[in-house]
Amino acid sequence: MIRVALADDHELVRMGLRVLVSREPDLELVGEATSGAEALALVAAQRPDVLLLDIKMPGMDGLETLRRLPLDAVRVIVVTTFEIDEYVFEALRAGASGFVLKDAAPGELVRAIRVVAAGEALLSPSVTRRVVSMFARTVAPAAAPVPGLDELTEREREMVGWVTTGATNDEIAAELVLSPATVRTHVSRAMVKLGARSRAQLVVLGVRAGLTPP
Repeated sequence: MIRVALADDHELVRMGLRVLVSREPDLELVGEATSGAEALALVAAQRPDVLLLDIKMPGMDGLETLRRLPLDAVRVIVVTTFEIDEYVFEALRAGASGFVLKDAAPGELVRAIRVVAAGEALLSPSVTRRVVSMFARTVAPAAAPVPGLDELTEREREMVGWVTTGATNDEIAAELVLSPATVRTHVSRAMVKLGARSRAQLVVLGVRAGLTPP
């Protein structure tokens, strides 16, 4: 059972998400919040597996909330009406595991919850391309060293390069003729060495380091 929490200041949005989550047999809604402060308290009290978090909320917004969350304990999907590069970039850099628009199909959001709960990042190719494009425009890899990069093995560097494309563990495994478990191990070790709090953040760090598939 995947434990899910909601954080959005609009009642209608929460109602829709509540209905969506409650009708899935493998999802359990464990609480709702209407502000960033309430979201932090909710996560501390209920320890959900996944938090659906809005960007625009009164007081502490979603991005600031995300920065304060213990991301070793909860995975966060940012659910918003805003598809703006800066929001995507900042949410991923702060450690979000996924980014879904509120007008997405119900099945897409349910899939996002399951994918993120399983430890993957929900990064569509279009979002990944935008992150790469933003770094290409604003950050030169040589001017932005990534702590821990020198600690990566060649295989781990290769895995991070593949992760920056938005590929899942299964897709990487199929491409390299490895087992998904082997890929998962290398990716996890790379995350620890680079200090990435989520797989999505690993994408940001990988792009910043200029890592790409061979």
